[in-house]
Amino acid sequence: QVQLVESGGGLVQPGGSLRLSCAASGIIFSSYGGGWYRQAPGKERELVAQLTGSGHIYYSDSVKGRFTASRDNAKNTVSLQMNSLKPEDTAVYYCYANGLRDRYWGQGTQVTVSS
Repeated sequence: QVQLVESGGGLVQPGGSLRLSCAASGIIFSSYGGGWYRQAPGKERELVAQLTGSGHIYYSDSVKGRFTASRDNAKNTVSLQMNSLKPEDTAVYYCYANGLRDRYWGQGTQVTVSS
């Protein structure tokens, strides 16, 4: 059974930082890749960062230069370091992992950027 558990969300002021982590069981991130999406109220879910199985990382233009995604193969976790946060980064953040045929999702963690 695949399980993805996120942690690290919360409330932060504009310009602040947060670090999200996602621990996987039943699936290996380095096999077929994974990453992070987010969904703001009233908007569609959008890709934030993608980590391929081979280790390449792609970012959405909206977070490039501010967010850094990483993977720890030994711990089977992915993380998202978010710096210079803006109010428009407010969303529920979801980690995902790709399987051979399916995509698996975490439960989501709320990130709120507000003064």
